[in-house]
Amino acid sequence: MIKNFFKKNSKSTEELVEHNDERVALTALLIKIAKSDYEYSSLEKSSIKIILKKRFSISELEVTDLITKAELLEDESSDSVRFTKVIKEFVPLEKRNEIIEIFWELVLADGIREDDENSLLRILGSLLGVNDRDVSFARQNVQIKL
Repeated sequence: MIKNFFKKNSKSTEELVEHNDERVALTALLIKIAKSDYEYSSLEKSSIKIILKKRFSISELEVTDLITKAELLEDESSDSVRFTKVIKEFVPLEKRNEIIEIFWELVLADGIREDDENSLLRILGSLLGVNDRDVSFARQNVQIKL
């Protein structure tokens, strides 16, 4: 019975990610990044909203719904692979640096770069097919903009 409970919850999470576009996957990864320093602050939540509105040109209500769904998925997920797989499906390789820049925008929003955040961005870059050099260039581009 317990085995079926976990199997059922795991399946629903996979279905939610598989049947959506990059928006849910990207939002879940942003939430994972925000939580990587063990503090999911209101500044980070606000930054995620701004990033999503800008990236997808969506309303406040749509952003709120997207974040709610992505928080559930991120809480249930043990890794980032399924989210990066979805992004790779929808975002061509030459545009994935933009995704990494979005990640850096969030990391640098509070002005503090934690080691855990750095490590996670290197991992996400690798999972998205973006090399370490380009991850570093993306960070530098964001720092210049900020």
